[in-house]
Amino acid sequence: MLDNLSIITGARTKRASSYDVSGRNADYWRIAPGETRVMADIAGPGKITHIWITQSNPDQDYLRKILLRAYWDGESEPSVLAPVGDFFCLGHSIVNSFQSLPFTASARANNTFGGAVALNCYLPMPFDKAARIECVNESDEEHILYFYIDYELYDESPCAGGVGGVGGAGSAGAGLLHACFRRENPTTGWGHEITVNSVPSDIANLSDRNNYLLLDAAGEGQFVGFNLSVTNMQRALKAPHERTWWGEGDEMYFIDGEPWPPSLHGTGSEDALNQAYGMQRNAYIYNGSSVYENDTGGYQTSYVFYITNPVRFRKSLRASIEHGHANHLSNEYSSVAYWYQREPHKSFGIIPVAQRVPLIQSFIFPEGSKTDPEPLIIDGQMNESKAAWRERYKTRREPGRY
Repeated sequence: MLDNLSIITGARTKRASSYDVSGRNADYWRIAPGETRVMADIAGPGKITHIWITQSNPDQDYLRKILLRAYWDGESEPSVLAPVGDFFCLGHSIVNSFQSLPFTASARANNTFGGAVALNCYLPMPFDKAARIECVNESDEEHILYFYIDYELYDESPCAGGVGGVGGAGSAGAGLLHACFRRENPTTGWGHEITVNSVPSDIANLSDRNNYLLLDAAGEGQFVGFNLSVTNMQRALKAPHERTWWGEGDEMYFIDGEPWPPSLHGTGSEDALNQAYGMQRNAYIYNGSSVYENDTGGYQTSYVFYITNPVRFRKSLRASIEHGHANHLSNEYSSVAYWYQREPHKSFGIIPVAQRVPLIQSFIFPEGSKTDPEPLIIDGQMNESKAAWRERYKTRREPGRY
């Protein structure tokens, strides 16, 4: 990678940004609720080399409600479609500082919902004819966006034989970046009441039928990694104030429609993420925790990138992971998968904004713990305040923070 810094090429370096074209200091865009803005519309051939974003929005869940979309070469369906936080490896709309090779984040206050954070992506994004990057505001608030999109333009396409793979299977050349967000809230576990790693959970699983699906791709390309966000909802039976371990789920990667067993079969969730004995409070260049569960009361985001060992496929790839051994746990899972491929790609969408928001932790009343309520007399002022809340505040019509 560093060797490329010494190579002199004929590439032309460009940038699209939110700078104030009047020459003043309002170097940001205001994006209204429901509005889509085109951040960059570039004629190729070329390659996006870096994206930097920071933003402001009073909605604590904005990192799940603001979408990043990317289209290559005039396609009608996006190749990149994900909430902005999850695309940059920050799940649950939680900000936290971390460093990996493809992504970094620098937060003003770590482990906070919807906080201020600088986000960077260094994944190369080559294209043949055109690139269009969009920001979609699906929140109910005005969104303030600062950004850089750095790119290069070339005389010849970086893609093999042009986009579409004219060069044929196995020929050299750049594929197009794709990123897909998925979520199951909760996963469908067959025995969530069974504590992880206990004897009753150890049944045989010889299929990916009930696994959490990370990626279902068709075409020729290579899978280069994923991030996985989990909200662990299982508590220890004998220590109910403590959460159990959400892992022990094996990853399974079926290449080109092959039967069982898959070409790549793992040995546990933390192993799939290249750690061991649970996840730790670290963020390495290829793998780690961008949000660590012991710092957040149970919210975890992990990542792994196959920089030296991409999973290559010629026809298709189905990548999944168990949620607990043999899929016995019902936890909240969400993810972004990253891969390169020749077009066309298998179309994918995204779930509605209401189904993307993170879980809100609440206290649990153990059976029999509630006391008898004291008598309550409601007066006119109380009724007026309750009516005001229903009519003006609960509907979010009243300005201010509450």
